[in-house]
Amino acid sequence: MMSVAEAGIVATPCPDCPRLASTDNIHRGVKAMKYENLMYEKDQGIAKITINRPKVMNALSPAVISELKAAMDEASTDDDVRVVVLTGAGRAFSAGVDLISLGDRKLGKGGVGAILDEPAGSLIDTIQTIPKVVIAMVNGYCLTGALEIVLGCDLIVASEEAKFGDTHTRWGLRPSWGMSQRLPRTIGLAKAKELSFTAEMITAQEAERIGLVNMTVAADKLEETVQQLAAKIMANSPEAIAAYKYLYNRGMRDTLEKGLKLEAKSKFVITDTEERVQKFRKKD
Repeated sequence: MMSVAEAGIVATPCPDCPRLASTDNIHRGVKAMKYENLMYEKDQGIAKITINRPKVMNALSPAVISELKAAMDEASTDDDVRVVVLTGAGRAFSAGVDLISLGDRKLGKGGVGAILDEPAGSLIDTIQTIPKVVIAMVNGYCLTGALEIVLGCDLIVASEEAKFGDTHTRWGLRPSWGMSQRLPRTIGLAKAKELSFTAEMITAQEAERIGLVNMTVAADKLEETVQQLAAKIMANSPEAIAAYKYLYNRGMRDTLEKGLKLEAKSKFVITDTEERVQKFRKKD
């Protein structure tokens, strides 16, 4: 029998199940925003956003996706935040769409509907365009809609216990959050087709081998590894990184020729160039 996690689309016990408040488990010295379905923690330049519905494998409802968008917006406009980390509570990053949250809506013609498509598209667009680095810290199952969100992130670090999969075809669904475009651009067309056509899950180690994730680490080293990665990023110019992020993400939409023209002609406000160069010169 297929497990809930293997499904890639999650049915919660009831639409009105109690949700954990984001003020739970807040560490000393860490500022938290209030959300019903998320935990938002900020510390030392890192905003950590945790999908906090572990009893239902962090299933993605319209409310969850809308709160993720709001949290990303909050981090984007906070000058104290340099890196955003997105993860899930418990043993899943997220096992997929929350069917119960859709009520009596019929999933006709292979779609989940605008109730999910519109907020999800807006969330992923925000992840791609905010001038901060967004790291997906994948702690467990990351399936279907969750994988589409992760593919929108800048970097992906996975626990050795994580599993990835695209199960759209298992349920007679078509992708509508970017899977058909971002997955082949990340791992190549042939491998993307294999994952989507078979709807099988792969291990974190296989995900790293095919280039789906940046690195895979032991579960007990995941948080530490992501913090170290964030520290390396924050040592560099935030404005230069924002420029790079724009050029990478915008350039990937076009041909190489158009991308080179974009890079040559784009203008950016980078105010710390002289300061950083002078520090280098003083070392000599």
